[in-house]
Amino acid sequence: MNLLFSNDRRGEYPPSFYAATATPRVVTSELRGESRADICVVGAGYTGLSTALHLAQKGFEVVVLEAHRVGFGASGRNGGQVGSGQRLDQPALERSVGKADAHRLWDIAEEAKRLVQYIVEKHAPEAHFKPGVAHAVWNDSELTHEAETADILAGDYGYDKIRMLDRDEVAELTGSKRFRGGSLDMGAGHLHPLNLAIGLARAAAEAGATIYENSTVHHIEPGTKITIQTDKGRVVADHVVLACNGYLGSLDRKVAARVMPVNNFIVATEPLGERWKEILPTDVAVADSKFVVNYWRRSDDDRLLFGGGESYGYRFPSDIAALVRKPMLEIYPQLSDARIDYAWGGTLAITTTRMPHFTRPRQRFWSASGFSGHGLALATMAGKIIAEAIAGEAGRFDLMESLRKPPFPGGSALRSPLLVLAMTWYALRDRLGI
Repeated sequence: MNLLFSNDRRGEYPPSFYAATATPRVVTSELRGESRADICVVGAGYTGLSTALHLAQKGFEVVVLEAHRVGFGASGRNGGQVGSGQRLDQPALERSVGKADAHRLWDIAEEAKRLVQYIVEKHAPEAHFKPGVAHAVWNDSELTHEAETADILAGDYGYDKIRMLDRDEVAELTGSKRFRGGSLDMGAGHLHPLNLAIGLARAAAEAGATIYENSTVHHIEPGTKITIQTDKGRVVADHVVLACNGYLGSLDRKVAARVMPVNNFIVATEPLGERWKEILPTDVAVADSKFVVNYWRRSDDDRLLFGGGESYGYRFPSDIAALVRKPMLEIYPQLSDARIDYAWGGTLAITTTRMPHFTRPRQRFWSASGFSGHGLALATMAGKIIAEAIAGEAGRFDLMESLRKPPFPGGSALRSPLLVLAMTWYALRDRLGI
């Protein structure tokens, strides 16, 4: 089976709140016949579109192939949170790669946030970037770690935009009394993710890149010239960029062994109106500290957008709304009577270390994926880093590629059942509060 077509109609966005409120856009044609390019990018999400934009701005001839529509995958379905740092926090990175490289990774993540804000301002104003992401924690040990990390960021990294929250402050901020405390990062933010992808596509096309939608890549033939084959055409290019994330399938088994697709789900309630005073009175996004993270924020039309729950395998559950309503009501029992107007799922990708997987699987092949739920800014930044490397400045790509990335046990064949066992254990830990 193929994740590209397991849960979605060919060439259509999922019935999400984001799709219902997306900026109108021009639909591009399907690839037919042969096209030639310096670089062929497979996948029109944040990584692929950012790669295309930055390469086109450098004067390269770029073709982008997308199986569905631009922003069809995780880029157009996610929680919309533009977080600080990498997926692992700085203390963990310092232990893993040393302080010097941890600082370089922090700098990349800071530039990633600036890049997203620049793209919103210049190319995607409809994405409506808003500052503020809170982290709500469930126990005292997590709160202690949160405070220690904030101190390290302020003292060693010069990042003073995080304010710690005690139990009463986090309750006032979130409208929920379930949390022990938390933090508020005003250097992070949130936005409409699909509109960001659409703006990126518009910018890439204006810079000279050619985007073909409804053009599924089913085979790539390496050689002096690389041939990228679709159902009705092919691209002959000098370089190919695999920007498929959780939808990579069997296009490259070396990458697939280290990048695991998982499914995550979001609901949008009916507009809540005056009830926002008791739910989330401050217009910031929130994520909690559970291993399977819950995350939520307010939409521009006063809905609660709440994400939670994961599944592994090809099929989404039959009742997404019921799956997500359970963690939502654990935090907001006062919303038991709130109508769910939209419920959708999406496929992202994780790695064993939760750090993204940058790699050159073979000569003139480039790949970045596995952002592990922290990809809105970093996946966009990945495109800029890949473009730099193809243009001859590979320092930052080399740093990202050097990060330890063990394969999943069993490789691509057995990773899914083994991951289910592991995730079941972590879900149990969440329920037990340990």
